[in-house]
Amino acid sequence: MKRLSIYLMAGPDTPELAAAAVAGGADLLEIGFPFSDPLADGPVIRLAGERALAQGMRTHACLECLAETRARVEVPLIPMTYASILEAYGYELFQTDAQKAGATSLIVADLPIEAAPELRRVQLVAPTTPSERIRLAAQRTDGWLYLVSLTGTTGARGEVPQQLAGLVERARGVTDMPLLAGFGISTPEHAAGAAALADGIVVGSRAVEVAHEQGPAALREYVASLREALDRDAGAPPGEPRVARPDQPSLNHSGA
Repeated sequence: MKRLSIYLMAGPDTPELAAAAVAGGADLLEIGFPFSDPLADGPVIRLAGERALAQGMRTHACLECLAETRARVEVPLIPMTYASILEAYGYELFQTDAQKAGATSLIVADLPIEAAPELRRVQLVAPTTPSERIRLAAQRTDGWLYLVSLTGTTGARGEVPQQLAGLVERARGVTDMPLLAGFGISTPEHAAGAAALADGIVVGSRAVEVAHEQGPAALREYVASLREALDRDAGAPPGEPRVARPDQPSLNHSGA
């Protein structure tokens, strides 16, 4: 089965939005912890981060949001943030507190592979990453490897990035880890095209946009359209519940 990860920015409405995304078919949820200088993020997520900061979503508030979200969903929850936040909070303390709040792993967008080896996290690789570093990232990643499908920031694109096929091929050559592709994926057509290459997809900017502009019901419908495209491509029956089950292990263990 192809995996579907949805990114949402931490905020007062996130627990309700997360429940809607899971109801629509999300297998994993990434919860963004806003940062004032998000180098990897495009305009949609940058703006979402600015809104979150204006709402008082500092690290402690984001951890409370994570705990509230965990109370609503059973799928893996993965905070996604930047190294400066962990530097200020303390790496070990952040990991401990995030796990207490229900996090099942962590993504730190700008933390090099070699840094903080004790910090269990999902590693990211890009089309510009040499194959030997992809191998190293796969050895150190937590559960799956995040494929940044293009060189650039997050945000919707007109088509599946052409660089993705080559990145998947190189990653397959050095690891058996599940590969989830993100950055630039926003439509059901994108979802099916990217998942035909990788083991699943990550959708961020468009999910954040729908959630902000149209609310939980529209987000559920949008995620369901992605889920349907993935299941159709994989030949799976549509509409099957997506929660962690013994016969369907999650990429990162659920904390529920």
